[in-house]
Order: sequence, then structure tokens, then C-alpha cells
Amino acid sequence: MIEIAGLTKDYGAKHALQGLDLQLKPGEVFALLGPNGAGKTTTLKILAGLVRPTGGSARVGGFDVVSEGLRARELLSYVPDEPYLYDKLTGREFLRMVADLYKLPRGKTQEAISLLAEVFELSGFMDDLCESYSHGMKQRVVIASALLHNPRVLILDEPTVGLDPKSTRTLKNRLLSLAHDQGLTVLISTHTLPLAEELADRIGILNLGRLVALGTLDELRRRRESGDTVENIRLEELFLDLTGGNGET
Repeated sequence: MIEIAGLTKDYGAKHALQGLDLQLKPGEVFALLGPNGAGKTTTLKILAGLVRPTGGSARVGGFDVVSEGLRARELLSYVPDEPYLYDKLTGREFLRMVADLYKLPRGKTQEAISLLAEVFELSGFMDDLCESYSHGMKQRVVIASALLHNPRVLILDEPTVGLDPKSTRTLKNRLLSLAHDQGLTVLISTHTLPLAEELADRIGILNLGRLVALGTLDELRRRRESGDTVENIRLEELFLDLTGGNGET
């Protein structure tokens, strides 16, 4: 569903991505990890059509994100790390506006909004102005809006920031259901390693614009030479070893 080949992105003399190769399958939850500046958000923004790559290619559903950008974006939703709403709209008005942008039928829109409001526990706040929402409520509304048009690919940058434990659990359950039951491809970029451990079918670790590890959690564990049993090796240990953040010289 996502095909990335030899992807590069330069910002002047800085090489944000250096030949990234990656493929994501339908129904897969994939966690993209890496320290600050590793190239995670750049990768997500290229896929969403917000940043133009310097070289290589990226496809969503077979459509090139540069030359066939409109077709690619019809298939995906992108949720940035900072939720943005229009303060003078209510949550319901915001969701209706998003539905109109996707030209969704009004009858189906009302049904979808009601369902998503129930799933994300927004029903009691849908007619309040967005300026009154907490960060977590804004995040829930933005994620709900991303699911309105039933995308085939969902791209999330730090999706649980600002969510309380109950909302985080609701989001996790929803993502797993959409991926494993309905075939949605989910790409998550996060610094919350327990989230990746719990949700991801596969994990990729970026460092300095290069993919330094790729596989299931068990596959990554087996790569590490250690006296510990495989099950006892935490993702944090693997991450720090692979990105040079373990404090060793």
C-alpha cells in the first residue's frame, strides 16, 4: 500500500533522508521510530504531499505522491503532531467541513460523524466551539476527521500526545480493529516506545536519515547480542543501541 524507494530529502547541506527504502502492506500497523532529526516527520510529510522529495520515489496505493499527488491523497489521511482546528467552529461543524472537502454524501456524513463521536467519546462536546477544547479533545476530533472518508492509509505523527489513558486505549483499539479487520494501513511515528511495542506489526528505526533496523519486535530482539532471553529485551534498549543513545562511548 505504501512503497518508498531510494527516497532522499535535502534541506540545503543537511541530508534529512538518505536513500530510504520501505514497503507497507494493507492491514499493517507500522511504527517509525527515531531520535529527533532522524527524518521521521519528513518521511510522513512527503507521503502526505506536504514536502517534495529531493530524489527517489514514494507511492500510495500505486500512485506517485508527486506526479499523481491528488490520486494518492484521496487514499490517505494525515494527522500531524499538533492538532489544528478552527476555533470558531464547533466540533460538528469542523467534521462536516472535512466531509464536504471530500465530497461525501450528506446522509452518510451524519451517520459517520455520530459513530465517530461515540467511538471517541465526543458526543457531549460536538456542539461546543473548538476554542473551548482541551488538547486531548482537539486530538480526538482531528483523528475522527481523518477517518471520515474511510481512507486506505492513515498516517499519524505522535497520535497519543495529550490523550488521557482511556482515550489512548480507545485509539489503540480502534486502530487495531481498522487495520486487522478492515485492511487499513497505519503508519505511526512516535517517541512513545511502549505504544510501538503494543501496536506495531513491524517497526522501523531511522537514524540520521537512514533506516538502521526493520522487522517485528521479536526480529529486532534477535538481532541484539545479549545474555538476556529474547522476551526480556525491551524496545528501549534496542532503540538506544541502534541510535547511539545508550550513553556508551
